[in-house]
Amino acid sequence: MTEVTEQEQSIAEKEALIASDDNSDEAVKAKEQAIYQLGELYALRREGDKLAALLASLRPFFATIPKARTAKVVRVLIDSMAKIPDSMSLQMSLCLESIEWCKAEKRSFLRQRIQTRLAALYLESKQYTEGLSLLADLQREVKRLDDKPLLVEINLVESQTHYALRNLPKAKAALTAARTAANAIYCPPLLQAQIDVMAGTLHAEEKDFKTAFSYFYESFENFDSVSSKRAVDCLKYMLLCKIMMNAPEDVTAIINGKPGIRHTGPALEAMRAVASAHQQRSLHDFQAALDHHQSQLRADPVVSRHLSSLYDLLMQENIRRIIEPYSIVEISHIASLMKLPLETIEAKLSQMILDKKFRGILDAGAGCLIVYASQDADTAYELALETLNNMGCVVDALHAKAQKLGPTTGNAPVKA
Repeated sequence: MTEVTEQEQSIAEKEALIASDDNSDEAVKAKEQAIYQLGELYALRREGDKLAALLASLRPFFATIPKARTAKVVRVLIDSMAKIPDSMSLQMSLCLESIEWCKAEKRSFLRQRIQTRLAALYLESKQYTEGLSLLADLQREVKRLDDKPLLVEINLVESQTHYALRNLPKAKAALTAARTAANAIYCPPLLQAQIDVMAGTLHAEEKDFKTAFSYFYESFENFDSVSSKRAVDCLKYMLLCKIMMNAPEDVTAIINGKPGIRHTGPALEAMRAVASAHQQRSLHDFQAALDHHQSQLRADPVVSRHLSSLYDLLMQENIRRIIEPYSIVEISHIASLMKLPLETIEAKLSQMILDKKFRGILDAGAGCLIVYASQDADTAYELALETLNNMGCVVDALHAKAQKLGPTTGNAPVKA
């Protein structure tokens, strides 16, 4: 109770300081610090409406301070709003109001940065069409100004948006543009880490997990250097790459190493459980790990997508090992050995037959799988075509040589 009273008293003092008419240099600096502290207090108390009202009430004060400091104050208050849980709609409305104010006051520098933040919020709220439309207009404007630091952020958000839409070619193109712009300037560690995470994610999509691991390691070091919470996510992606590279034994080495000990927690335990299940080739343990660590595995789209493909591969390996000795086997027998529903096994067998993983048919009436012996492909047709092609090349070469020799000179008249 006393703590709440102290907070309210502190808020009242800071509001009074901000509302004072003193505009001397010392007073302006004190007001700026009070604004930052008041924003943190509102975020701590989850009072998003008061935070939005604070930003609106500061607009007369912004006329008395330089534009660069105004931009910093606005960005810090929007960041404070982001710390409030479930405040997505409030953040978006705050950004939209600030953009309209920037247009009225002709503050292009600040407007462009708030629009970039709004595009990131559109991405987070899955409003991809609005985000891409905003980014396209913003990109044209910023390219004319050659503002490379902002261009890096715009291209990075564009790449993330295209990736969310599963448009990988455009995601790669936008990321390449972001890295090109970043190479021409000093790139802060946090921004460079975000670029490396995106690069690692795209390489993982192409199944190049070795390169993806190196990018995730670089991003982990950058996030870790500034004590960012995202370092744990990068470490989790590094472990995922090791699992997908069929090296689950390396997962234990990384977790027991210095980075793993420093960031120990539910995320690393989840990856340890997945690695153990993969090493044992146990579908049951794998599914148990996914269910037990749902918030760490299924909630993360990058991890979830790759673990789904890994689960399919494990299921196929287990099915092939079971049916290998048989020519006819009951589907229910396969389901009982794998401890999975009969419908799931039937669907997976149908998919494997269509994908030509093995030769066979499903006898639905008898409830059996009939497996055919693998046969070597008859290559006579391909070899015959290759022979005819080679003969054609020989005839063409002989014809070309005959043309070069010209007519015979055996019957030419002899001069006297």
